[in-house]
Order: sequence, then structure tokens, then C-alpha cells
Amino acid sequence: MQFSERRNTTRWIIILASFIIISLILWNTYTFFQIFKNEERVKMELWAAAQKSFLKADLENDNIELNLEILKSNKTIPMILTENNAIMTQANIEEEIEKDSLKLAAFLIKLKKENEPIKIEYDEGKFQYLYYGNSSLINKLKYYPVALLLIIFLFAALVYNYYRSNKIGIQNKLWAGMAKETAHQIGTPLSSLIGWLEIMRADNVDEMMIIEIEKDIQRLQTITDRFSKIGSEPILESKNIIDETRESFDYLKSRFSNQVEFSFTAPKSPIIISLNPALYSWTIENLMKNAIDAMKGRGKLKIVIENDGQFAKINVCDSGKGIPKNQFKSIFEPGFTTKKRGWGLGLSLTKRIVEEYHKGKIRVLKSEIDVGTTMQMSFRKVN
Repeated sequence: MQFSERRNTTRWIIILASFIIISLILWNTYTFFQIFKNEERVKMELWAAAQKSFLKADLENDNIELNLEILKSNKTIPMILTENNAIMTQANIEEEIEKDSLKLAAFLIKLKKENEPIKIEYDEGKFQYLYYGNSSLINKLKYYPVALLLIIFLFAALVYNYYRSNKIGIQNKLWAGMAKETAHQIGTPLSSLIGWLEIMRADNVDEMMIIEIEKDIQRLQTITDRFSKIGSEPILESKNIIDETRESFDYLKSRFSNQVEFSFTAPKSPIIISLNPALYSWTIENLMKNAIDAMKGRGKLKIVIENDGQFAKINVCDSGKGIPKNQFKSIFEPGFTTKKRGWGLGLSLTKRIVEEYHKGKIRVLKSEIDVGTTMQMSFRKVN
């Protein structure tokens, strides 16, 4: 407990420190942006002063060369000089815009929005207006925080994905270990039961009783086989999915009350799928048991198998309480359950068997509250 609390505290400290560092970087970037923007404003005011001096000076003025040098010095900041709403001159603008009067007028509107114009009064009642935009350096600096946040986001996504994959890997190992241990633990009493069954046969016990006990022992052997396959690469065989589904359907049908109305619909022609019979039957049983739980042991349960092009689709339909749309995906997550009892592993395990072991798909096809739910599995057929 103390280790877990210390780890959580460390995690929050790292998150807080990262947030502070990011905030400082963004603040410094904003500060630099404002400094550069003010410096460019000063440069443009100096340029405006040189323009004013140049317009007022005569040819013999000694400052005319200095003014010309200042006017020529701007090589990065886009600008347009106007007088009486007419464009007098422009600089540092793309040639394509300069040659097109409409594009130049549109560019002037853009400059008016970027910065406050500088008013130049070169004679009494005579004014020129200097409009300027941001230099390429300012524009790059403006988008730097966005790029920084994007990099941070991508880095965080990579870290999250790493830890999530690591966590899932640990969970998978735990699941596999628990499953194999369960199979091992069941194996010992199962062997003993098989021995007792032979003794019962020798003592001429009622044959019907022996047959039923034998079915249950076979069932336990199937369960043991299922658990032993978790965590290992299952062996897939070409099987008729109609027969495999029907076998699991008939087994559960005989073990539930008559208050559940069962029906099974499938094409007459076989549909061949690569599957592991033991694991596939597990998925059918999980879906049927969930459906019966959703109906509280009373209602209609229907399995419909469809031959849909390259795929076989198995629909398990019930008349239960339904699933809200916002839970269509979360019901497959480990630990999710609406029952008072249970660990919420059934559908999670079913999804893993269908998608990881058989490369199929499972989803909630449709569901309405107090009407029912249809779960659908789809598998690619063997050509």
C-alpha cells in the first residue's frame, strides 16, 4: 500500500513539474514574441521618420543619403505605403501579389489587421500611412508554441501507449498464468472423478445416471482444455461453424428452464471457418449466458447464422433490458459489469478469443432499452 501511494505521489509530482516547465516555455515564447514585435514596430517607426525626412528634405540636405540607407534597410518586414487611399510603394511582398492589383489590395487589408498603421505627416495637412505585417521570423515564432504543444502531445501519446502496452502485457501474463493454474487445479479432481465413474459402471449403477455424469465430466474436460489454451497460440481447424454453434447452443438449451424460448436459424449449406472448437464454444456460451442474465432468466433467445459473402456472421439476440449506446464499447473492457456478482471478464475474454485468436470481429449490432440486444460475431470464411 505504501509503495503504491508513493508511486502515485511521484507520478503527480512529475505531471505537475512537466506542466510548470511547459507553462514557463510558453510564457518565455510569448515574451520573446512581444519583444520582437516591439522591435519591428521601432524599426517601422524609424523607417517612417526617414520617409518623412526624405519627403521634406531638399537635394542639398546632407541627411538625404542616410535617409535613403534607412529606407533601403528594411528587407524582411512586408509593408505598403499609402497616400489618399492610394498605394504609393510596397516592399518585401511576393512578386505574384505585387503584380496583381486585386491581390495587392487584399494584402493591404490583411496588413491593416495585423498591426496599427504609422501615420506620417510630411507637410501640413498632408499624410501618408505605413502599413506593415509580421516578418517571417515573427510568424515562425508565433507558431512555435503550437509546434511545441504538438510535440509534447505526441511524446505524451507515446509514453501513454508504452505504459498501456506494458500494463496490458502484464495483465495478459497474469490472465494466462491464472488460466493455466486453474486448468491444473481442475485436472486433479477430474482424474479422480473419471476413476469413480469406472467404479460406478462396475457396480452396475443406473446407466442414465452414468451417462449424465459422463456428460458433466466431458464438460469439465472441455473447460480444462479451454483454460489451458489461454496465453498459448491455439490450433485452428477448418470446421463447419453451423455445427459448432449448434452443439454449444443445444448443450446450454438443455440446462436452462423452459421460461427461456430458444430458437436457432442457419443456412442449410455448411460454412467452413478456421477456428478452435474449444475456444469458439466458450464465446457462444458466454454470449448466451449474458443474454439470459439480461433477460433475468425469462424471454426469447435467438441465434441466427448468416452467410454474408466472404464472412460468416453469428447474431445472438435476446429480449433483455438492453445496453445504452454509450456502453457499446466499454462492455468489452476487463472489469466492466452491471451485475452485483462477477469480475466482468466474460465479454472481455470473448473479444480476445474472437479478435486475437480467430482474427474476427465482435460488436453490439443493435440494442434498445427494455427491448433487447443483438451481439454479432463475424469470421472470414475458408475459401
